[in-house]
Amino acid sequence: MTAPETGTTTAGTDPEALRERALAALATARARTTLLTTCVGEPDLTAQHSPLMSPLVWDLAHIGNQEELWLLRAVGGRAAIRPEIDGLYDAFEHPRAERPSLPLLPPAEARRYAAEVRGRALDVLEAADFHGSRLTEAGFAFGMIAQHEQQHDETMLITHQLRAGPPALTAPDPEPAPLFTGPAEVLVPGGPFTMGTSDEPWALDNERPAHPRQVEPFWIDTVPVTNAAYQEFIEDGGYDTERWWAPEGWAHIRRHAVSAPLFWRRDGTRWLRRRFGTTEAVPPDEPVLHVCWYEADAYARWAGRRLPTEAEWEKAARFDPVTGSSRRYPWGDDDPAPGHANLGQRHLRPAPAGSYPAGESPLGVRQLIGDVWEWTASDFLPYPGFRAFPYREYSEVFFGSGHKVLRGGSFAVDPVACRGTFRNWDYPVRRQIFSGFRTARSEDV
Repeated sequence: MTAPETGTTTAGTDPEALRERALAALATARARTTLLTTCVGEPDLTAQHSPLMSPLVWDLAHIGNQEELWLLRAVGGRAAIRPEIDGLYDAFEHPRAERPSLPLLPPAEARRYAAEVRGRALDVLEAADFHGSRLTEAGFAFGMIAQHEQQHDETMLITHQLRAGPPALTAPDPEPAPLFTGPAEVLVPGGPFTMGTSDEPWALDNERPAHPRQVEPFWIDTVPVTNAAYQEFIEDGGYDTERWWAPEGWAHIRRHAVSAPLFWRRDGTRWLRRRFGTTEAVPPDEPVLHVCWYEADAYARWAGRRLPTEAEWEKAARFDPVTGSSRRYPWGDDDPAPGHANLGQRHLRPAPAGSYPAGESPLGVRQLIGDVWEWTASDFLPYPGFRAFPYREYSEVFFGSGHKVLRGGSFAVDPVACRGTFRNWDYPVRRQIFSGFRTARSEDV
């Protein structure tokens, strides 16, 4: 038997504490949305900077529309404000590539609409009693909308990275950290542990329910793979050696002439990268960023290792061998603090590998939360007992072998949308996301 997961949020079930938590989460998300949509002019808001991304102005109005659908209409029972735009901002009705051709709300009108929705949503929050339905229990709908907005804020930050032109965003660099000299890998004991959650109030459907999972003993990198380590793969001909690559990955890099992480270019004997409008030398000690699953998988093969499974990653992040329980976060059950992890767009880059010792797991694994999303070996699949809630399109329609799971969050992820159980997913060819990885090996390898 595995011990149960431990801890819930600091808000517990007290209505006023829940109200304060929801208000703070919504306000934090809106402040970030405002920053990301006011730091550039209208041409940059309405342009499509990549066919992979929406115009920033679409994201802005979509955020307001989702808040109207769920907080005003579903929770508050209010009449629709702009029912005629529901279709325009339905992510499943219009793929990203065609969104610039839609009759979208112009920036000023999109801002007014989002502000009007927010004002009414705060009235709904003030009157909420957090009981009576699964949607309102423990403030779930408010947490879901705060997470949704923060997820789109991360998407908009990706768009900022893709846009051409001078820098529009600034943030201090992470605190310098001593060069990490600890063990290269950590042994995670075999046996069962509790994966997923049934008692995290704002956990999304794909994180549920908590269930026992058996994992064989394995070794996992103490820190994410760094730029310096990844450069060794490049210099050793990693992108020119077919045997390291899955067949689909080899075909992909040949077809698209991929020879380094996205945004990298060689300048004589050194590597440069473009980061939010600035060109800089690739920092050797940072976790490698902007690699797709196929690149991560090829590196792991080249290194004589493999990517960890999703279950292995979560056990390394949450399992406490002393109590046998699964924590909310590697450091415990407390909400993230700045000393635990690089989250929330406090910085516009990962911290050096080995940073945040206060955030390490009980087994001594570092930076499992924040800095870079970490690719795992696993397909995105439902847990036993999964139930779609509150709509199939959040998770269920993506289940299958077409998407790979990423874990841990990045510097672009807000704490409200990042937990030890949080699951992200994407196509294995995606590189514009803030993705890196760490490797693993079985105990007997």
